[in-house]
Amino acid sequence: MSVVNHVGRMSRGRRKLLLYGLVVGTLLLLAYKLRSCPEPEPQTMFMIPKDKFVTDENMKIYSYDRNMPLIFIGGVPRSGTTLMRAMLDAHPDVRQYIKNKNITILQITNHVLTPTVRCRCGQETRVVPRILQMRNHWYKSSKESLRLKEAGVSEEVINSAVASFILEVIARHGVPAPRLCNKDPLALKSMDYLKVLFPNAKYIFMVRDGRATVHSIISRKVTITGFDLNSYRQCLEKWDDAISVMYKNCNKVGSGYCLMVYYEQLVLRPRATLTEILNFLDIPWNETVLHHNEMINKPGGIALSISVSPVRVERSSDQVVRPLYQEALTKWVGQIPDDVVNDMANIAPMLSMLGYDPAANPPTYGIPEDNSVSEQQQYDTSASGDTKHATTRRR
Repeated sequence: MSVVNHVGRMSRGRRKLLLYGLVVGTLLLLAYKLRSCPEPEPQTMFMIPKDKFVTDENMKIYSYDRNMPLIFIGGVPRSGTTLMRAMLDAHPDVRQYIKNKNITILQITNHVLTPTVRCRCGQETRVVPRILQMRNHWYKSSKESLRLKEAGVSEEVINSAVASFILEVIARHGVPAPRLCNKDPLALKSMDYLKVLFPNAKYIFMVRDGRATVHSIISRKVTITGFDLNSYRQCLEKWDDAISVMYKNCNKVGSGYCLMVYYEQLVLRPRATLTEILNFLDIPWNETVLHHNEMINKPGGIALSISVSPVRVERSSDQVVRPLYQEALTKWVGQIPDDVVNDMANIAPMLSMLGYDPAANPPTYGIPEDNSVSEQQQYDTSASGDTKHATTRRR
């Protein structure tokens, strides 16, 4: 006689029913969740750059970024930019940049900030002005800037890329140092844009009598794009255009960031001029800046660009090996064609704007720092005592 287990059969049916109920319930719950959940908010995606640093031979780490107090030295070529960078490179006692402004120079001793490190400018790179020029070309063309925008390459992206390029060149093309400096003369035509890229940078704007600058460019055959070395008139016009742009940019960034330094004053009154420059840069005074020539191509000293015959990157390298000398101040007198001399005020109006007398041949640049009678006679600096233009100026 067979026995049917009704209890077991009913249990299996109930389990199936329960399973179906769970499945349907889960699906209904998911449907409800999907309908009732708000749309997720879009998230802003951004990339954080890695920390950048270089190490010296002792494996000391020097970090660098866009907010560091970079130094840019510039001006029209043959205006004393190489001399200025050599003097800064000669400074053996430049220490870490002091962020705490309550610390005075008198409190900074050899026992406070060690080891002794230096500011480093290094040789002219030539690529910094070119990348700036390329960027300016993109945004001068409305078609090109529109293409960049449509491709998703915003101005912020371009600024970040250009700043990174310049910073890498400055930080890695020479010996590591806590205060980095760049000497590419024509880069200061983009001083206002550099201020956007590097908000804490400072600028040494070298100014020299345009007649002396152009005579030096022509006599030394210094090739500059747009300058016709066979024409004093054309070169003076080009000088006027370039110095005008830099002068306006110096005023635009302000006196806290741009210091206008007259080459004539640096040569005639080096101690007073360099004192003001170092104060402007928050760098303590050291006598070695007056004797830069003693550090040229010495171990741990000033490196000059290597001559690649017949071209040298820094055309003033053969001159900065000498101590400061004044005979170059008026070498241009008697060398410029008469028709150009007679029309000087119209050809180069920036001469007057900068305080030079376009009719003076030879001009009066000021009295030498040592007040030597022989030097006053030799360089014709004792005539009128007109020194208002031969001073270091902040803009």
